[in-house]
Amino acid sequence: MHKHSIRELSNMLEQKKVSAVELATHCLERIEKYNPLLNAVVHYNKDNILAQARNADQKRSEMSEGLSPLAGIPILNKDIFCTVDQPTTCASKALKNYQSPFDASLISNFRQSGIVMLGKCNMDEFAMGGANEYSFYGPCRNPWNTDYVPGGSSGGSSSAVAARLAPAATGTDTGGSIRQPAAFCGITGIKPSYGVVSRYGMIAFASSLDQAGPMAVSAEDCAILLSTMAKFDPKNDMTSVKQPCYDYTSDLENPVKGLKIGLPKEYFSNMGNKDMRESIEQAIQEYKKLGVEFVEISLPDVEHCISAYYTIAPCEASSNLARFDGNVYGYRCDKAENIEQMYARSRSDSFGDEVKRRIIMGTYALSSGYSNDYYAKAQNIRNLIRHDFDEAWLEVDLIMAPTTPSTAFRLNALNNNPLKMYQQDVYTIPVNLAELPALSMPIGFSKGLPLGLQLIGPKWQEKRLLNCAHQYQKVTDWHLKVPQQFD
Repeated sequence: MHKHSIRELSNMLEQKKVSAVELATHCLERIEKYNPLLNAVVHYNKDNILAQARNADQKRSEMSEGLSPLAGIPILNKDIFCTVDQPTTCASKALKNYQSPFDASLISNFRQSGIVMLGKCNMDEFAMGGANEYSFYGPCRNPWNTDYVPGGSSGGSSSAVAARLAPAATGTDTGGSIRQPAAFCGITGIKPSYGVVSRYGMIAFASSLDQAGPMAVSAEDCAILLSTMAKFDPKNDMTSVKQPCYDYTSDLENPVKGLKIGLPKEYFSNMGNKDMRESIEQAIQEYKKLGVEFVEISLPDVEHCISAYYTIAPCEASSNLARFDGNVYGYRCDKAENIEQMYARSRSDSFGDEVKRRIIMGTYALSSGYSNDYYAKAQNIRNLIRHDFDEAWLEVDLIMAPTTPSTAFRLNALNNNPLKMYQQDVYTIPVNLAELPALSMPIGFSKGLPLGLQLIGPKWQEKRLLNCAHQYQKVTDWHLKVPQQFD
């Protein structure tokens, strides 16, 4: 059952070839068997999961019309979305055993559709990291080679889907945290335009950059899941934007003949991985067979993206994480002599090194006398990057680029080199700064590790992205590859 797509599983459920309980049980058996190797799933409750599955089976037996095709489909969620019946910890000691009194809007949408939520996936603490090594629960591992990282911060989600512990999972993307782990683990993941998926109940890292999205085997599965995730949420999220249609599957079968895709010279000029270059060239040739035209373009200001991002994101993190002070909820230190000491010790004891690093960076950049020199200038660079993309859309329909500079790296290889770790996001960060949608999909391998290709679209053009990726996946099978150990 773990080799079937979401659409195939939905048809099997509808035709009563399998029950939701059988599907959930199969996924649970795989989690119990393989998760000790991967550390991809950090919270799950067998009784709760089977109760959800029984409820989905009952809905399917009682309703013939109006039932979501996702009823009974099991998925995993990143441990950043608030849920009333599972812990929500952001992989941090600061929220150890925290149980939310409310559901995130995304989770509410899932409950209404009858999706069976298997549990929570490992992640970098508070979504700050690119390797899933900065976790209170320990590092997550890449199923293609468990000596390597799965990427981050949504590493648990990408690892679990690649190992087929679940057909799909949710992730969040602040600077590449869906696309980079999708590339490292050989799956498909889409970061929607900022505002497509409600951020209510998604614990904030950087509020102007965070966006939730689906991670699955294929673009088609991502489109199916995104159709349930995305919904206008004016009550809870003022940044939520109403879309004319939330069916992201409707354009999947459209031909891509005549589509014009831009190849930004800034993304390709310094590509050092020979296998990456060759795999992208092969992908370009496949698209040319489908009638796609390619044009070289320039995005001159993206070279400043890391400097801008690692000013803006830590500033927003410094503000957002101020709420974790040990006073109302979360970790509180013992035997503090006064409230100031309680705040200081609670935060020092409960935050990991990377979270502390980013809070300190952000607090400094926002401090009196420095905010204009750092934060304001970073926002100006952000506007220049937006302008570069706006100019590009006058020439092309989509942009193609590598997702990452290389394949996954070994565990602990970059732990003592934060700057080099940050540079892993050089191809993904510009999209977040410009609030655009982007998708990563597998296109090959280098030394046994997956390679990812990134497609970037104009704002609100998720359908075009998914259609373009789906058409490529119809004529290739990279997305169907499974690590031998988990096949």
